[in-house]
This record gives sequence, structure tokens and C-alpha cells, in this order.
Amino acid sequence: MKRFLTLLPGLSKPNLADYKWHLMTAAAFAVAAVLAFGAAQLSARVIENVVVDATAEALAADELTWASVETDGLLLRLSGEAPNEADRFRAIRVANQIVSAERILDEITVKPSSDLAAPEFSMEVLRNGLDVQMVGLVPWDFDTDAYVTRIEEMDAELSVENLLEVANYPVPFAWASATDFALLALNMLDVAKISVAAGRVDVVGLAGSEEERDRKRTELARERPRDVIASLDISAPRPAITPFTLRFAIDDEGARFDACSADTEAARRAILSAGRAAGASGRLECTVGLGSPTPRWEEGVVSAIQTLASLGAGTVTFSDTDLSLVVPATVEPEVFDREVGALENALPDAFSMNALRLPPTGAQLAESEETAYFTASLSAEGRVTLGGRLTDERTRDAVQSMAQANFGPAAVTMSARLDPDLPGGWPLRALLAVDVLSVLNSGDVRVQPDLFEVTGVSGMQDASDQISRLLAEKLGQNAVFSLDISYDEAFDPVAQMPTPARCKDWIDEILAQRKITFDAGSTTVTGESADVLDEIAEVLRGCGRLSMEVGGHTDSQGRLETNMRLSQQRAEAVVAGLLARGALVSEFEAKGYGPEFPIADNGTEAGREANRRIEFSLIGASLEAAQAERAENGEEPQADTAPAPEPLDESELVIGVSEPGDDTLRPRTRPTDLAE
Repeated sequence: MKRFLTLLPGLSKPNLADYKWHLMTAAAFAVAAVLAFGAAQLSARVIENVVVDATAEALAADELTWASVETDGLLLRLSGEAPNEADRFRAIRVANQIVSAERILDEITVKPSSDLAAPEFSMEVLRNGLDVQMVGLVPWDFDTDAYVTRIEEMDAELSVENLLEVANYPVPFAWASATDFALLALNMLDVAKISVAAGRVDVVGLAGSEEERDRKRTELARERPRDVIASLDISAPRPAITPFTLRFAIDDEGARFDACSADTEAARRAILSAGRAAGASGRLECTVGLGSPTPRWEEGVVSAIQTLASLGAGTVTFSDTDLSLVVPATVEPEVFDREVGALENALPDAFSMNALRLPPTGAQLAESEETAYFTASLSAEGRVTLGGRLTDERTRDAVQSMAQANFGPAAVTMSARLDPDLPGGWPLRALLAVDVLSVLNSGDVRVQPDLFEVTGVSGMQDASDQISRLLAEKLGQNAVFSLDISYDEAFDPVAQMPTPARCKDWIDEILAQRKITFDAGSTTVTGESADVLDEIAEVLRGCGRLSMEVGGHTDSQGRLETNMRLSQQRAEAVVAGLLARGALVSEFEAKGYGPEFPIADNGTEAGREANRRIEFSLIGASLEAAQAERAENGEEPQADTAPAPEPLDESELVIGVSEPGDDTLRPRTRPTDLAE
């Protein structure tokens, strides 16, 4: 210390006390400064804790417990993960009630929201004639311009208005199949509303007739993609019937409707019920349409049918409000007068009736060698023969020209002779005979002075209805005509449209005439069997997509595993042969059953020959469609699949089967495996 003091120039020994005093003063100030700083720190810490506690309590009171509070000097730090932006702002607002906004550090994060779900894409395509409008929300990747182009390619005159909105989300499953199916429906229907969603299409449309409705509904159902659910609501507007015609007859063949018209469904049911009560049976048809001449049509028709039932024989014919009642001479005059009088009182005022009881048998109009007649005959091959009598050359030329126009010049043979003394109106009746003949697929029309007879076969279920209406309109209400027309489904173009059941039946008819055979030990289809495959492939090409099983069967000769393998390979050879001939066999399954399902006795050569066969069976959706069709037609269910196997002994429960090209035997532990 002394050395230090000597180093200070000018510091004399007497000033040492002063120096010590100054040093102690400085130390006191330093201690005071330290104590002041510590007090300040302590005071700040206390204040910070108070602020943190107050803020935390306020957040908890507002149920914002997710928020954390810390202090950083004079700053208040808020942190934590807020459920959403709204809660984040609430936390800042609560803290702002404790400290000023400029002292709040916002370090709050917001919980990320989950990805938005893709919207439900849907599209509606509306068509009214040549105007098409598309509205809805579709995926971004759906090429709307290309879709519009595909619609315009259907008809150059179509006008398409595209009101579709797009969203940037992936194309959902089965969207392409649904939109393609919607195009098919749009092309088939001139008036339609088609609603499209992923894997679903709802079609509401109009067809021109019931036949067109059934055809289009069947075709759309057949072309529906497997991954698309379709709802088809296609309706046909009621036809306009002119004149409004009904004809009911009771004769030796029983009671029947030759023609039937009704203005409402309720009237249809009442009229058919009256017909059944009068003796009509089987399937009865009555067309519901527009054009009823009176709201009381049902009342007048039912009364007339009941009257005819009381008389026991005859015909009742309505043409609008004109009623013709014709009964044979076998009806007693007293009964005829009584029933006709009752009917006159029961008929509504709008109807006018002409009742006729034919003369006794001896005075009836009967054909003889001197009776004038004209005939028009149509053979099953389409040949037309015209015979009998016509008034003059002009009439004969007109009748022949009309027949040639309807059936072709080469198909008509004219052999009628001229007779100028024929009754009045004969040319009209002859021309009408040719016109009626065009409704038949084969048959005869015979014209006599007071009788018009029609017999034949037609592929139209309402042929009698059409002919009755035509004759009543052309010949008048008092005309006497006889109809004997049978319906043959083979000539009905609608009934002959391919369905799974019909396609299966057509294939069975081919196989019933000629079998698909193979050389011994061979799997190659050759010779006449190739011709059989040609015929089956032609049927399948017209049937479209079908689910079928081609089953191969053998006799019981030889080893079981060899027969199983051979039958499998032969079934596959048939499927391959059909594919090579252009048949759609993507849903065909080849199954080899070996000798498991004999149809004849394997103890004889003829039986073994019958057991060596190829069979076609419907499966899956095609089988369900066939069963539904038969049920709708009131037919008995048919076995469209291979018969279930007979129970086997336990010793037979393990059967060795090898796949084509595989020599390794594979056990099957259940006999039903062979039929699956």
C-alpha cells in the first residue's frame, strides 16, 4: 500500500486519511447500487409473476387452457396450439385485458385443419329433341369439351349447352363408366333427364310406344357396365285411339276380346273383369289410351258385355259411341227383345245402339257356288294370292298394285275374274282385304256381300284390336265380320329380342339338332362340329354380353382323372373356338365335369355317346335375368345351370383333378366343388 501511495505523485502523507475516506464512500455507493439493483430485480420478478398468474387465471376462466403464459422482461409471451383462429384471437384479447397490446408476444400456433373432403360430383344431362343441356359439378380431369363433342357426334343438328362447373379433385371410381353409359342412354332417348354420379346413373325418359319402351329398356339394361348401378324409368305416352273401339265375342270357341280400348286404368280393370265374368279366360289385353268419346265409356261397355253374356252368343262392337249387337238365330226372340230392351235403358245417353238377330239357319247368308266372294291369302313364305271376283279392270289393277306395294311385285299372284254385277262397295271391301292382310304374317281374308272373315297368324299381340278398329271404321257399325287371329311369338320382333333366356334356348335348339363332338382323345373341334360352333357364335354375336358356363362331359370309360382333364380341355377348346369366331366370351367359364353328370346309361354305346357332350348354362347376372324374365312371363323355372351332383360315398370324397397343362393331381374334398 505504501508502495502504491508512493507512486501517486503529489499525494502527500497527510492526505492518506482523506483517500481512505473517499475509498470507503465509493464502496458504500457500490454496495448501495448492488442492493438497489437486486431490489429492482426482485420487484420486477414479483410483478412478472403477478402478471403471469393473472393472465393464466383469465385464460382458464375463458376455457383457453391450451394457452401457455411466460414473461420476458416487460413482455408477455403467449404460446400453445390453438384449435382454430377464433380461439387464438380470444386468447390475445384476454391477455390484452391484463397488459397492453404492445407488450404481448404472439407465439400461438393454430392446429392445421384436415384436408377438405372431395365434393360429391354429379351431372345432369337434359335432352328435349335437339336441345341438350348439361349442369352439375365434375372433376377437373373430366374433359368436358371432349364430352360435348361426343354428344354432338350423335347428331349434327344437336345443340349442346355446357353449364358444368369443375373442382380440382381426383376422378372418383366408376365415374368414366357412368358418363359413358349416360351417353348411350342420351343417344337412345329423344326426351330424357339423365342424372350421373360416380357409379350410378338414373335415367328418366319417354319412348314413342310401349314396344319401343320395352326394347330400349332391355337394351340399356343389357349394356349397363358392371360397376354402375342404373335406374331406368322409361315410359310411353298413352296412344291416341281413333276410333275408340271394342269388340267382344261369344261363340263356339268361347268368349274373347277381339279388340279392347279403355280410357283409364280403372276402366280397363272393370272391362276385363266383365269379360272374365262373361267367360273370357287366359291373358286379356285392353289398351289404355286417349280419345274416349265419353267419360261414361266404361259404364256403356260393361253393360253391353253383361247383356251379351246373358244372351249366350254373338258379338258386341263399339266404334266410339256407336254400338252394334249381333246375335245368332239360336238366341230366342223373347230373350233377345228382353235383354236388348234392358240394355237400351242401361246405356248412357251418349251411346246409340243397333241390335240385330240373324235370320234362322235356312235363311242365313251362306256361301254357295253362286255367292260372290273375294279372297286374299298370304302364305308363310310371303306369297300372296288374290282370287274370287272383282268388278272391273280398274278395281283389279288397284287391288293388285296395293298388294304389290305391301308385299313386293314378285310375291303377288292375281287370279280374280271380273263380275260387273257385284254388290255396291265391293272395290272398297277388296282393297280393305289386302290392307288387313298386311297385319298378318300368314292367313286368309274372305269377303262376301254381308260377311268379312279374317283368319291367320300375326306377330302383333294387338292384331285383332287393329283389324277390328279398321273394319269398324271402314265398313260401318252394322258390318258383320269374323276374326280368328292367333298370336305367334316367333313373328313378334319385340318378343324375339335377345335376352339371356332366349339366347340360352336358341343355343339348346342348335345342340339338340347337332352335337359338338371330338375325335377320341382329341380336344380339337373339326368337321361338322365346327359348323355347330359357327351357328352358336352367330347367336352369341347378336346376344351381346352374357355370363355362361361351357361344361364338358364324358362317359365313364377310362380313368377318372383322365376324363376330368379331357372334359376341361374340351370345354376350353369350345370357348376358344367361339372367341375366334367373334363371339363375346369374356364372361364365359369353361368347366370340366368328366363323367359326374350322366344323362343316359353308360352301360350302352348309345348312352355313352349321349353322355359325351358339351352343355351351355347361364350363370351370374345372366342367370338372374333369365329367371326374372320367366317369372314375369308366368313360366315355370327352368334348370339353366348344371344339375346338383348326387351324394357320393365317403370313399369318393377325394377326387383327383388336374388343370390343363398340369400333370399334378389336385384334390377336391367336396363333390359340389365340381359344379362350382
